[in-house]
Amino acid sequence: MGVRMTLNLSLQGLCFLLSTMVAAQITELRLMHGGHRCEGRVEVKYEGEWGTVYDYKWYVEAADVVCRQLGCGHAVDAPRRAHFGSGDGPIWLFQTVCEGTELTLNDCHHSPIQDYRNQRLSHNWDAGVVCSGFVRLAGGDGPCLGQVEVHSGKDWVPLSDGNFTLLTAQVICAELGCGKAVSFLGDVSFRESDRVWPKEFQCKGHEPELWFCHNEPCPGGACHRGAVQIFCSVYTEVRLMKNGISQCEGQVEMHISGHWKMLCASHWNMANANVVCQQLGCGIAVSTPEGAYFVEGGDKIWEARFHCSGAESFLWNCPVTALGISDCTHGNTASVICSGNQTQVLPQCNDSVSEPAGSAASQEIAATCSGEGSQGTRKPFSFPVICSSGLILSSDRRQLRLVDGGGPCAGRVEILHQGSWGTICDDSWDLSDAHVVCRQLSCGEALNATVSAHFGEGSDPIWLDDLKCTGKESHIWKCPSRGWGKHNCRHKEDAGVICSDFLNLRMVSEDQRCAGWLEVFYNGTWGSVCHSPMADITLSIICRQLGCGDSGTLNSSIVPREGSRLRWVDQIQCRKTDSSLWQCPSDSWRRNSCSSKEEAYISCAGVRPKSCPTAAPCTDKEKLRLRGGDTVCSGRVEVWHEGSWGTVCDDSWSLAEAEVVCQQLGCGSALEALQKAAFGPGNGSIWLDEVQCRGRESSLWDCAADSWGQNNCKHEEDAGVRCSGGRTILLSTTAGIRPGPNLVRGIFSLSEMLCLILGALLFLVLVILVTQMYRWRAKHRALPGFEDVLNEAVYEEIDYLTTTKEDLLGSNGALSDDSVTKLPYYSRDGEENSDFQSAPAQRTDAPSEDYDNAEEVPVPEAPPASWMSEGEVPPEEENGMRASQTGSSLQFSRGVAGPGKEESNPWLLQGEEVNTVYDDIELNALGTSTAVFP
Repeated sequence: MGVRMTLNLSLQGLCFLLSTMVAAQITELRLMHGGHRCEGRVEVKYEGEWGTVYDYKWYVEAADVVCRQLGCGHAVDAPRRAHFGSGDGPIWLFQTVCEGTELTLNDCHHSPIQDYRNQRLSHNWDAGVVCSGFVRLAGGDGPCLGQVEVHSGKDWVPLSDGNFTLLTAQVICAELGCGKAVSFLGDVSFRESDRVWPKEFQCKGHEPELWFCHNEPCPGGACHRGAVQIFCSVYTEVRLMKNGISQCEGQVEMHISGHWKMLCASHWNMANANVVCQQLGCGIAVSTPEGAYFVEGGDKIWEARFHCSGAESFLWNCPVTALGISDCTHGNTASVICSGNQTQVLPQCNDSVSEPAGSAASQEIAATCSGEGSQGTRKPFSFPVICSSGLILSSDRRQLRLVDGGGPCAGRVEILHQGSWGTICDDSWDLSDAHVVCRQLSCGEALNATVSAHFGEGSDPIWLDDLKCTGKESHIWKCPSRGWGKHNCRHKEDAGVICSDFLNLRMVSEDQRCAGWLEVFYNGTWGSVCHSPMADITLSIICRQLGCGDSGTLNSSIVPREGSRLRWVDQIQCRKTDSSLWQCPSDSWRRNSCSSKEEAYISCAGVRPKSCPTAAPCTDKEKLRLRGGDTVCSGRVEVWHEGSWGTVCDDSWSLAEAEVVCQQLGCGSALEALQKAAFGPGNGSIWLDEVQCRGRESSLWDCAADSWGQNNCKHEEDAGVRCSGGRTILLSTTAGIRPGPNLVRGIFSLSEMLCLILGALLFLVLVILVTQMYRWRAKHRALPGFEDVLNEAVYEEIDYLTTTKEDLLGSNGALSDDSVTKLPYYSRDGEENSDFQSAPAQRTDAPSEDYDNAEEVPVPEAPPASWMSEGEVPPEEENGMRASQTGSSLQFSRGVAGPGKEESNPWLLQGEEVNTVYDDIELNALGTSTAVFP
């Protein structure tokens, strides 16, 4: 009974403890007063009441847990000090510490849940979070263009294009603060991951975020293997207004950031008008009368310039320039008359037009009836235009564009004629011709008329050649020329232009690539940019445009630059929807927009790839090299691009391209243009393909080619060259130097070459060993005969000197046979000593310290008369020994004759070479004289 009672009490206590723990859990979580669902002040619900989190020890790890718990991606920031405003309820959590891996905020460590206002804590320290969001657009030029990706809780995965609609795209653009969706594209290749979000969203268009849209698993559990790309824009609608009614003629108005705005007529042209008419279903543009439909009291005129080619489906798809645009003149609004206007009587297609001759309107009307006048790039329209005279307007309307110049106001000149885009040959191409092109495209004046396919080679027809414009023509095809399609050129002679409205951007620094003084190129001159106000979004767009990451900082403490320069623009205010600096509104261009202290110095977070393989600056020569050849002027062609070396594909590779490479490297003329990885396959990127040179270019970069990195090749197709210059490269065994592959190409493989080299080395070693062995055996075979001759000669010399040359010894006594000692045999070559036969009466007295390493011997006698008469040389002379007297010492040295010459001196050398085994022998007469053989 007692045991049962104890058990019941224990169960009751456990239940109470569990109920207490459950009650102490946070039941809900939300973010308040942020710009969207995934940012704001953190609030938690406890015991039915919402409260805040105190920011003590509040870090990004805790914010990451909150974002993940709410399905908002990952944490971007963890703001403190009531960044999103102060709360007004309890302060439930204090000292909240997370590791970042927890599933919910409940799993983090924190003080007991209670209202910490009772502990005198204030809402001035409420914690907040900024999350990346559940959805994003990635891989585009900005946050408002790219592939749709959603956050899985761990990483970003693409959303399938299955059942995707424009309504879903509208919800995504609104959630991201990117205006409205103007278009989307399905069946796009995945950007990085092969994983796909396993659900499909079906939005109605009114949902505040994608998270709230209805979603279902993909049919059959398998999603369509295609991504979806969205284009959002603040430019969302366009209309033509006349007398307050929208129709096919009137003043051009556009819905921008929620407001209707009139467009300025400055730089408005027929290409822009054609896009508007086509977008509204009103046919094609007939004319663009300036300010004809202006109405007082309207909203401010929007000054941004559109650079349509004519091929765009919507006006907002055209490139836009807002940077530096000056205010529009009052009443100078853009207007369009479209051909689809039923109330407009189309002009007669003859000379009887109502407009004065030479006026802009008359030119447009005449161009319309003749199939001319359009400057865009739109494909021929699918319907004809019938004039009142009964003539049918051809759908082949000529259009003009600039290609591959990095902007709408620079590039290769191309004309649409007879349904095909073609180029202009550079014969007689000059600034007068370029002026016509720039003015026709509303790009200002011409700065440069480029030749030799400066912007790359075109394709298809070459429409015009030998143009001779005066510079006043309204269209480039109105200039005198050979005629359509008549030329003697190739695409390596395609013409191009650079207009004054062409813009470029750079950073100026001595030693950094992603930090420096910001400069913009305008009207043919570089000038500084002023830093006011330079918000974070502006810095982000600048860094992204320069390839230096997605964020940057403005350094206002750096010392101003010296010298005078233009300061082009100030008050740049970019928006999230802007994809480049050119789209950002600003003050108008001025030569001195600010002081030198206000010039912008920017440091970007990213690192731009090195523009040079070595320290900048560098020339094109340093960006080109040959590898794997047998000379410095032969090998696989490699080029430097985006911070790494890559190869060139051999498609279209010929002697013309090889000649440019050889000349650029200073290697003479090209001998061969090799293909199929003749010098071995490279690694890394294949940077260039379809390179086509004329052979006269100064650099490979001046030749036409496909875009960087675009190819259909493998490294087995790497191109190579062999030039006339250069010296042979010898194989080296130095560490870190790799010999070039296959020096005998096509005959031996690499393994066979190694075997040949090792075999040759082994044979050389064997030859050396056999030679040394032969010499050693020959030397030892002749040794006994030489010993006998030497013994006999020494003894005879001793007898002669001790009996007849006493005056040379400087002592009264004569040496006897008992007072001499014979030296042992000594070899200079380091061989072992071998004693000769001992002389009679060998002394045992030890020599003094001054005679180290020498034994005492009697002074040798003079050679016998038989040697002198027969011309023989004693063995000692054959060893090149010299006799000399120094005090009480008689020294014999090699190679020097005695005081006499030939007949008078018995020690004269006869010049015969003998074995050197007798060198360095010393003969010492103990106590009186010494004979030394060095």
